[in-house]
Amino acid sequence: MIAMETQEIQISSKTENLTVIETLVDEVCEEFKINEDYYGNILIALTEAVTNAIQHGNKYDPEKSINLQFVPNQKELVFTIKDQGTGFDFNNLPDPTEPDNIQKPHGRGIYLMKHLADKVEFSDKGRAVELNFVISAN
Repeated sequence: MIAMETQEIQISSKTENLTVIETLVDEVCEEFKINEDYYGNILIALTEAVTNAIQHGNKYDPEKSINLQFVPNQKELVFTIKDQGTGFDFNNLPDPTEPDNIQKPHGRGIYLMKHLADKVEFSDKGRAVELNFVISAN
């Protein structure tokens, strides 16, 4: 039985607010008895998504906010992160594993999200990303 309900968090576009996201992940993973490895996947994927929203979406503008919604169900944990930026072309991203991109300091966040979450979907011209983590095969 799911005890935890839908939660919504709004933070300003400051990197120090990532601690709010970490606290949410801690609470969710404790509530749903998520193992340590999967906890790491959730934490890294969500941190990358929120960091991208702060850095690329809202351009570190503290007047702009990031909205995070968490919706649990019997089979998965669903997190949606939305920023107030202009969006981006999420269908046309360079592959960070290509030799020309290996040494670049940026460009790995979405790659990590796609490899750590069970499903990643962008919407609203790239201003929103939904990360799904399967918790039950039933």
